[in-house]
Amino acid sequence: MSQAQTAPEHLTPQSEDFSKWYAEVVQRAQLADHSGVRGCIVFRPYGYGIWEHMQRLLDRRIQATGHQNAYFPLLIPESLLQKEAEHVEGFAPQVAWVTHGGDKELEERLAIRPTSEAIIGAMYSKWIESYRDLPLLINQWANVMRWEMVTRPFLRTTEFLWQEGHTAHATAEDCQAEVLRMLEVYRDFVETDLAIPVHAGSKSDAEKFAGAEMTYSIEALMKDGYALQAGTSHNLGQHFAKVFDITYQDEQGKRQHVWQTSWGVSTRLIGGVIMTHGDDHGLQLPPHIAPVQAVVVPIWRKPEERAAVLPFLDRVREALVGRVRLQVDDRDQYSPGWKYYEHELRGVPVRLEVGPKDVAKGAVMSVRRDNRAKESIPLEGLGERLPALLEEVQAALFLAAREFRDRNTSTAATLEDLVRHFQEDGRRGFVALPWEGSAVLEAQIKEKCAATLRCIPLDQSRFAGMAPAGRRVALFARAY
Repeated sequence: MSQAQTAPEHLTPQSEDFSKWYAEVVQRAQLADHSGVRGCIVFRPYGYGIWEHMQRLLDRRIQATGHQNAYFPLLIPESLLQKEAEHVEGFAPQVAWVTHGGDKELEERLAIRPTSEAIIGAMYSKWIESYRDLPLLINQWANVMRWEMVTRPFLRTTEFLWQEGHTAHATAEDCQAEVLRMLEVYRDFVETDLAIPVHAGSKSDAEKFAGAEMTYSIEALMKDGYALQAGTSHNLGQHFAKVFDITYQDEQGKRQHVWQTSWGVSTRLIGGVIMTHGDDHGLQLPPHIAPVQAVVVPIWRKPEERAAVLPFLDRVREALVGRVRLQVDDRDQYSPGWKYYEHELRGVPVRLEVGPKDVAKGAVMSVRRDNRAKESIPLEGLGERLPALLEEVQAALFLAAREFRDRNTSTAATLEDLVRHFQEDGRRGFVALPWEGSAVLEAQIKEKCAATLRCIPLDQSRFAGMAPAGRRVALFARAY
């Protein structure tokens, strides 16, 4: 029996085992594979292509806000890292160390960066002299390493890719404005380009970044009801500036410590896309980040039909060049049905079918991945219609994800209600609770039902009337 005639193996249904479904999708959609080092994955071309489109879209936004890209070393001297005790303590269990160069033991251990505040702080202390040097707005795209005990491709890996922004400012007000500006950049990027709805808000003291005055995050809800922290923006205050002696001379000639921020998102966003939009047939990729936005599948049975279809494919290519990321799947060894399954698994947003009847009409038959709606599109209008159709798919994915999140957001008036939701009822999703800011209560909730305070939303309007005057609503969930 030929491969084209072999029935493909179906994915484990999400409702049966979501974790197994996720692992199967990552492997069979050829997003990543395991390497010989625990927790380190190999990005396959299709998975890395998703990251490249994310990177391109986000980098454009970052640079539009006045930031410049730079690159800092992977290795950080132990003495430099140890300067910031609280920061080191926060990352100590996850730091990987280089102890030898070749066969010689190093005089000083070198940390493989878990994050770059230390090395960047040391450089800023050299670069910043005057108020005229501020604000200093720098971003880097890099890899980092954190020695994780439990790993899962994209979501939590020992080595991962990310961007980290690091800025320095003359005043506390400018610093805080930068923190919120970049949080909004993340929110808009994730919602607009990844089609993932998020809550943007502040973290509690227990959940904030080591060494930060305040941490803000965007929080998303996955299809299994677990929350995912999709990005963070930190107000570092003058904490690192005092440790690394980052000062400037103000307009009155006095030396002042700068105010700093850091912010970042990582390749865990790929996992977020998989778990927000995927279904029992595989991936559903938002068109903005899909490596292949539309795939053409030719259909013929007889040699004369093939002779008619193949030249038409060239006309389809010409109509879409520069407009859509297009793949023409003209492999002979696979049947059209097999190709349909494969491209559904890989989440291609739109399939274009071209058979003899389509050629006779001078059209292609489009099939949407999200709802399987079909539409015959005349060739002369394909260059305009297909990009518009892709935007319709993009918008529909966001609306579906937002409706799911809203359906799975509950309210609780008391601690008992919240614990009952997660513990006794066995439910998941977000739970909104009027919050008094008690660290003791937060710890009790985590101990009783494994739910954590994800954020205190900046936009409290959607929870109007829930909390007494002077108090805000916090969102709790079990999380990745």
